[in-house]
Parts: sequence; structure tokens; C-alpha cells
Amino acid sequence: YQTKLEFALKLGYSEEQVQLVLNKLGTDALINDILGELVKLGNKTEPDQTVTNANTSVMREASSIESQRSESPLQEDVTEDGDNLRPIVIDGSNVAMSHGNKEVFSCRGIKLAVDWFLERGHKDVTVFVPAWRKEQSRPDALITDQEILRKLEKEKILVFTPSRRVQGRRVVCYDDRFILKLAFESDGIIVSNDNYRDLANEKPEWKKFIDERLLMYSFVNDKFMPPDDPLGRHGPSLDNFLRKKPIVPEHKKQPCPYGKKCTYGHKCKYYHPERGNQPQRSVADELRAMSR
Repeated sequence: YQTKLEFALKLGYSEEQVQLVLNKLGTDALINDILGELVKLGNKTEPDQTVTNANTSVMREASSIESQRSESPLQEDVTEDGDNLRPIVIDGSNVAMSHGNKEVFSCRGIKLAVDWFLERGHKDVTVFVPAWRKEQSRPDALITDQEILRKLEKEKILVFTPSRRVQGRRVVCYDDRFILKLAFESDGIIVSNDNYRDLANEKPEWKKFIDERLLMYSFVNDKFMPPDDPLGRHGPSLDNFLRKKPIVPEHKKQPCPYGKKCTYGHKCKYYHPERGNQPQRSVADELRAMSR
């Protein structure tokens, strides 16, 4: 303990910070792991008072999570603030084919996506799937775990879009139009990797809605993973994107441990209170400008 403490003190961290990290990681933690946690908490010896206050706030939040996890504001928002969460409309065909590696219609992929949103506290989740997917699997249209569709339909989560046969030919309604109309009318979120370009060209308001409310995703084996920045680096976080009213303002972001000494400029992913909303060029960009 004394060796680790002296190591941290030489780097400018306080004994309180070291104890906080060791309580979290355990006394047998490696120095590299301890240093990583200390960097996250921030350097308390930073002369900038604003950065010091922000780091103190982060330390308190970390301590609160460890000692009173049930009282965490974020935890309460996820489980109790269901009224502030936007309705979710899932493109079932897109999700199922994505999970099936574009070769199989994997109903399990739909279940994974639905469960991800339900676990976050979303109460209004709807999945659209063409009705012909109820039919028996064929070599040219493989489908797995088909019973999941029936179960989700009974739970009133999954909706089959109409289709019928006319003189032996299947007539299918355009399920993308159902998806977009419901999401637009309910002011919700579309979950799909499709860009809906054909529908975006029909109405200007639809194009704007698709640009602002489309949530793309990835599957890592059986893990459904939407991006943390659905609208790009300068857009809202995933938490705020899925909510009607943002609950995590910009100043709650983790402050940069380097403060004013940071050399990453506008490319730094951490929060810089001293910059406000003004972007700052990196050291490399400043040198290029000076050389010109």
C-alpha cells in the first residue's frame, strides 16, 4: 500500500484519491490499473479551480456509485423515468437479417433488440415484420427461432404487416412505410440500418425525421449494440437521444484530466469547462498554422 501511495503522490494525486481507487479495485490491484482509475478521477493538484471542482464532483459520483448504487440518478432515470423515454419502432426484418449475417432471418436478433430497450425502461416498443414470415422456412428464405415471433405478438410488441395471395402470387404491403409512419406520428425512434432513401424523398418532413431519429446498431455475436453518439461526435449522447427531455447536460461530462495542458484540441473527447463552446486547435494544428 505504501509503495502505491508514494507512487501516486509523486504524480500529484492525493491520499484520498488513492484510497478511493483501492476501495474500488482492491489492495491487490496493479499499479497500471490504479493509475488508469486515477486519471479518470482527475488530477486534484490542477491549479485551475474550475477543473478541480469538476474533478471533485466526479470523485463524489464515483464514491456514490460504490456505496449507494441504488440511489444513483442515472439508475433511477433508467428504471423509473419511463414517461420521458421516446417510443421505439424496430425494423424487424432489418434487425433479424443483420443478426443472421444477411443469410438467415434470425428472430432471436429481434428478441435481443427488444430486450435491450425494455431493460432500459422503455414501455412503448413496437416491432414490424411482414406477415409472410409466419410461413414455413424455405431454402430461399431461411428463418430460425420462429416461435419468438408468436410470443412477441402475444405480448403486443410485434405487429405483422399485411400480405395476401392473389392467384397464387403473394401481395406484400411495404413494411418500411408502416415503420416510418408510426415513428413519425408517435415522435419516436426508428431502429434500423436502412436509410429509407425512397421514403425520405417523398416528404421533406419525413427526410428531416429520418435524419434526426434513425438509430443504427451493430451485433457483436448475441450483443445488441447501438452507438453512444447516434448523430455523430457533436450530437447528443445515446441517453439523451432516446429521451424526450435531456437529463445529462454537457457540463456533467467527464472533465479532461489534463485541463488547460491538454494538447488534443477539439479532438479531445473529454469536457473542457475553460473553453466553453469554443473549439480549440491541437498543438499540431497550431504549429502548422505558425509555419505557414
